[in-house]
Amino acid sequence: MSNVELKQIFESKKEKIDAYLENILNNDEIPDVLCQCIAYSLLNGGKRIRPVLSQITAEKLGIDPDGVLPLAAAIEMAHTASLIHDDLPCMDNDDYRRGKLTNHKVYGEAMAVLAGDSLLAYGFELCLQELPRLGFTQSNILNALKIFSHAIGPCGICGGQALDITQEGHEGEGEFLWKMCELKTATLLRASITASAALVGAGEKTMSCLHNYGTHLGISFQIIDDILDVTGSISELGKTPGKDAREGKLTFVALHGLERAKELAMEETKKAIDSILPLGPDFEVFLDIAEYIARRSK
Repeated sequence: MSNVELKQIFESKKEKIDAYLENILNNDEIPDVLCQCIAYSLLNGGKRIRPVLSQITAEKLGIDPDGVLPLAAAIEMAHTASLIHDDLPCMDNDDYRRGKLTNHKVYGEAMAVLAGDSLLAYGFELCLQELPRLGFTQSNILNALKIFSHAIGPCGICGGQALDITQEGHEGEGEFLWKMCELKTATLLRASITASAALVGAGEKTMSCLHNYGTHLGISFQIIDDILDVTGSISELGKTPGKDAREGKLTFVALHGLERAKELAMEETKKAIDSILPLGPDFEVFLDIAEYIARRSK
C-alpha cells in the first residue's frame, strides 16, 4: 500500500473520530467553562493514531469500524488527558502542544487538572453507555475495558509518568528507559489495538500477535519521538523541541546517540512487522502502518 493510500485511510477515519468527539461534547450537563477547557485540547487536531488503530483493528476482524467509535473515542480522550496532565508545571512544564499554548497556560492549572480527570471518567461513561447499545456482549465489553483501564493506570501511563519524573539516579539506565517507554507510551497505543480486538471477541492467537505488535509499535513510536525532539522544529512538532536535552532527561538519543536511536527504532519496527505476519494477508495494512510511523516527521 502506498503512503498516499494509507494517508487517505487515516484521514477518512480521523474525520469520523473528530466528528464523534465534537458531538459528545455537545452535552448540556457539562458546565460551559469546563466544556470549553476540554474542547480546547480534545478538538485541537492531533494525529488520532490510537483511535484510527482501533477502527482498523475492528475492520480487519470483520466488524464495522463505526461500531467501536465509543471505545476509540475513549482511548483518544485518555491520551488527551495524559497530555494535559503531562504539560502541567508539576510534571513536564510545557508551554506548547500541537502548535498552541498548553491547556493550563490558557485555563489555569486547576481547570487543566479537572479537564484531564473529566476526560478519563467521561470515556468510561461513554463506553458503558454506548457499547451495549451497539450489540457487544457484556463479557467482551468488560475484557476491552480491562485492557483499557490497565493501560492508563499505575501499570500503564501513570506508572510511566511516575518513572519519568523520578528518573534521576536510577541504576541500569538502559533497562529503566525501556520500562518507562513501555509504560508511558506503548501500553495505551497497544491497548488501542488489543482492546478493540477484545471488544469484537478475537481469539487467543490474534490477541497475542496484536499485543506484541502494539508493544513494539509503541516503543518505536517513542524512540522516533525522542529523535524528533532533537531533529524537529516547533512548526513541525507543534511543541518545544530540544527540551529533553536541555533538562538532561533520559531518552534513547541521550543514552545511545542519534544514529543508534534510529537503528533501534527500525529494529522495533521490524519486530512489530514480524509479530503481525502470522495473521496473514488480511492484516497487511498493519505492516504499512508500522513503516509509516517509523518514517513520520512529527
